[in-house]
Amino acid sequence: MVQPLSGKNSPLGRVKGRRGAAVKPGKRRRTRRLTQDEQNLVSWLMMQEVDYIDSEEFHRSDAKERIFDKAPEIDRPDVSWYRPMMEVGSPKGRTQKSVILTYEQERVIFLQYNYSRHMLNEIKQRIDGAMPDVADARDLIDWYSRALKLREQIAETNLALVLAMAKRTRMSEVDFADLVSEGNMALLRSVDKFDCGRGFKFSTYACRSILKAFSRQGMKLSKYRQRFPTDFDPEMEKSDHLETVRKTHEEECADEVKAIVSSNLADLSSVEQQVIYYRFGLGDDTCGARPMNQSALTLEQVGQIIGVTKERVRQIQNKALKKIRSKFERSVYQDSRIPLGTDN
Repeated sequence: MVQPLSGKNSPLGRVKGRRGAAVKPGKRRRTRRLTQDEQNLVSWLMMQEVDYIDSEEFHRSDAKERIFDKAPEIDRPDVSWYRPMMEVGSPKGRTQKSVILTYEQERVIFLQYNYSRHMLNEIKQRIDGAMPDVADARDLIDWYSRALKLREQIAETNLALVLAMAKRTRMSEVDFADLVSEGNMALLRSVDKFDCGRGFKFSTYACRSILKAFSRQGMKLSKYRQRFPTDFDPEMEKSDHLETVRKTHEEECADEVKAIVSSNLADLSSVEQQVIYYRFGLGDDTCGARPMNQSALTLEQVGQIIGVTKERVRQIQNKALKKIRSKFERSVYQDSRIPLGTDN
């Protein structure tokens, strides 16, 4: 009897059936190949040392069910009000919505956080330095994601604690934003080291850690002040390149004008030279006037010396300056010209 070539009993149908039964729907996600980012994360996790606070709850057969499945759900706080970098305190017009956890709620969330790190450590010990397969790699990623989210939730729930401690601390020499930043780092370290099994609330442990961090920040700044007593000057960070270029250009132009006047390259008359020398105090003149050993003179003083009115002195001065300016512009133009046949 010849078997049909189509249908479930055909060779092709039996092959498709075996392929479909090889991977169950619930297992399909775990056997999918890892992306490059997931592979990098797994490699990084394999190189990290996982530290956690151990508990008797972790070693029970139904530990995961008791800690995660049967535990009450804890709401995440709203931290949109928390903007210490912009101003001290809460923004105006917005109410602070904090979540104050009871001791039992804190115990639940800290057990979940430490159990996630415990499972990370268990998987690493089971692998014992070998490269994990896809299933173990996905377990590592899942438990790491859980631990990270729980750590963020605990820190966000206690952000107001850092802000309250920073307001009560009297450190005028420390910037408020720097103080809050140091307190946030101390809060994260407290989350990693807090043992909920001792019967204390997290705020009791975290407050002491935050205050110690503030004290270390104050001592660090005090030592810095002793070593570098000069305060930071923002003006020292500004570049004076433009002012230097402008000053150099002005000095070069002034030297060029002095050379034009002293060599009489502008074809000034004897009276015009006298007026320029006296009015701008250019030194001893060589045009028959008396030596200039004093500062610049006024129009009236120059008029008394050469025997004309101050209005006439002003007219002679303007005419001489026009000649000097014309000669200066021609010399600058000739110096800036590029000869033909040369490269730019």
